[in-house]
Amino acid sequence: MKNLSEIKSKEFQSLPVKVLQFGEGNFLRAFADWYIEKANRMGVFNGRVLIAKPTDRGSAKQLTAQNCFYTVLSRGRDGGKIIEDSDVISSVSECISCYDDCGRLLASAESPEISVVISNTTEAGIVYNNGEKLSDFPYVSFPAKLTAVLYHRYKTLGRGSGLLILPVELIENNGKALLNCVLRYADDWKLGDDFINYLTDDCKFCSTLVDRIVTGFPSDEYESITKKLGYEDNLLVACEPYHSWIIEGREEWKNIFPVHLADSSVVWTNDLSAYRERKVKILNGAHTMSAPAAYLCGFDIVRDMMRNPYFSAYIKKGLFNEILPTLKLPYDESKAFADAVFERFDNPFIDHRLLDISLNSVSKYKTRCLPSVLDYKEMTGKLPKVLIFSLAALLVFYNGAYDENGDFYAERNGIKYRIRDSRAVTDFFYDAYKSEDVVGKVLSNRDFWDVDLTEIDGMYNAVRHYFDILEKQSIKNAVKRLVADE
Repeated sequence: MKNLSEIKSKEFQSLPVKVLQFGEGNFLRAFADWYIEKANRMGVFNGRVLIAKPTDRGSAKQLTAQNCFYTVLSRGRDGGKIIEDSDVISSVSECISCYDDCGRLLASAESPEISVVISNTTEAGIVYNNGEKLSDFPYVSFPAKLTAVLYHRYKTLGRGSGLLILPVELIENNGKALLNCVLRYADDWKLGDDFINYLTDDCKFCSTLVDRIVTGFPSDEYESITKKLGYEDNLLVACEPYHSWIIEGREEWKNIFPVHLADSSVVWTNDLSAYRERKVKILNGAHTMSAPAAYLCGFDIVRDMMRNPYFSAYIKKGLFNEILPTLKLPYDESKAFADAVFERFDNPFIDHRLLDISLNSVSKYKTRCLPSVLDYKEMTGKLPKVLIFSLAALLVFYNGAYDENGDFYAERNGIKYRIRDSRAVTDFFYDAYKSEDVVGKVLSNRDFWDVDLTEIDGMYNAVRHYFDILEKQSIKNAVKRLVADE
């Protein structure tokens, strides 16, 4: 059987390199490079990607060994159907190391054809480290590397050569955060006011919001997948069909990177806050609203809870009746996103463990669910039943104790499960369950919620009502009754 490295494709080999990409991981290869491949095939971008490995771990030679070709396998539900699509990606031109190929990296900055920078260096990648020097390049943080690269471009090409910069790291306002770091390095390194003006006026730092579940190399299924494909691919990357890229920037900037012409899921906007709210409340909120309760019901993965009639009804009620009405985007847009989330949760190819989702559930409830609770209360004068029930279930889920190793465990049907949260949170719950009023202690904890939730009219009684029910009967029966209660 052939290896993908033996497949020769000249279709896009002559296209110029237009994108400098910091990061070679699974997400960027199944997301940004996949989008660029699609745009090239439709003739709307006509450019390739130079990947620069931003860390000194691993090797940049894996992609090179396959002529920088690899396969993206998209599997899941889409429009009610189960799909399995494979795309050979040829949009990557070269993969280099920021360390071993430092000269090549700087040389790329001299190219007038380079117009876009894309990065994914993890949430911890966009940081300012005091004391880093320009002379330390390339052994500096990613924002410091980017500063050095942009400074080299500025010195070579001058004003008017600024780049469109699209970080996809999962932090809020990632573009602004990256620009602030770069400006601090430019100031520290005394690179001059004209260069600082180049950064703020010529370069275009965009905040972005990305969405696609990428599970990576499907090692357990590799043999059967290879038989279907007819070739071997050591860089095969699996993901879900759903994809979305929201970019905050000026209207005219999208002409630099016109990928939206190839796929309508790329949306340019002057304010992505409403899109962020939609994702946090619907996608993340539905996860947090469900995970503790679903696990206590006996489910282990997301797909199993979705295929249970009463629990899928629980999710649907909370999602469509309580969360959706609180969003700022047009209802039809939000409903389409919620419908897609419902499908994504039932992906037959992804085993998303509920205990993994339950990590740090307290802080997640605060950011993902509590805003919907408060907005719903303000809109209707009532408290949303499913979201309040989910908070009571979270309290029950956290009823644990420490083992001899200092890990915090609770029990489900006599079997222990580990509660993963900060020590401050687990210490609080351990002490709270020694008190006469667990609900009151948790709801009044301002360190958890930034407010005293007992001061919200009806909140204490509503959570206490469901908490008492869960103390007396099985959570399965409680969920069934909740779903039936209109």
